[in-house]
Amino acid sequence: MTTLYGLSNCDTCKKARKWLDRFGVAHAFVDYRDERQSAETLAEWAKQAGGWDALVNKSSTTWRNLPPNRKTPSSDAEWKLLLKEYPQLIRRPVVVTDDGVVTQGFSDNGFKQRFGAGK
Repeated sequence: MTTLYGLSNCDTCKKARKWLDRFGVAHAFVDYRDERQSAETLAEWAKQAGGWDALVNKSSTTWRNLPPNRKTPSSDAEWKLLLKEYPQLIRRPVVVTDDGVVTQGFSDNGFKQRFGAGK
């Protein structure tokens, strides 16, 4: 089963969920503000995303409102702490399939490639 991680009120997450429903892709949704992910999970997501910077949405209001010293984490531990405190900073949705592959974001073409649907 595919698991979609994001925020319940996020429009992009809603579009991704509708797409999965429309193409019959079994999935579960986890709001990571309500169900905070472990430090190990966050580190795995960052690894597969290409690093902590790639995992974080730096154009978000939450990021812009952070104090300057919080915007420059210098270690994995600081990144993990920041994302545990502010899960809404994670680029969404995070999509995890049974094979452990993690991707971020939603686009119709990207999901068609990922799930082989709608061709």
